[in-house]
Amino acid sequence: MTDNRREKIKMNPNEVLGFIEGQQNLQVASLGADGWPHLTTLWFSLLESRVVFGTYTRSQKIVNLKRDPRITVLVEDGKIYEELRGVMIKGKAILENKPDQVRHCALEIMKRNQLGVADNDLKDIAEQWAAKRTIVIVEPVETISWDHTKLSDSR
Repeated sequence: MTDNRREKIKMNPNEVLGFIEGQQNLQVASLGADGWPHLTTLWFSLLESRVVFGTYTRSQKIVNLKRDPRITVLVEDGKIYEELRGVMIKGKAILENKPDQVRHCALEIMKRNQLGVADNDLKDIAEQWAAKRTIVIVEPVETISWDHTKLSDSR
């Protein structure tokens, strides 16, 4: 892909944020002890324009991120080439395990992903969910985006 074409499909910061907000699943890559990427898919939320997700404190992701905080996350959409869109964020994982902050993030993640659930029920779900989890805040280092729907105007 030429630089000109790459620039055409790149999203601006507002498009990046809007695209991320419209997605539900987050692909998460941490580095295993053997150097191979460890990939999972999780629900997430945005707090202060940063991607946050929670995972069991004893999970492989947390073990990996404690050893090496480098993380890459991806949200993507599209079934055919002309519709492909995505945002990849390379960053540093900040691990948060203070109970109040974990509960706060858990509630935000539940609100975003458990649509139609009553607020009181969401609080109960988030409280249970937060009990054994650590929150991961992705501090961006580099953001790469693409929106192939922008190419339809230039063909």
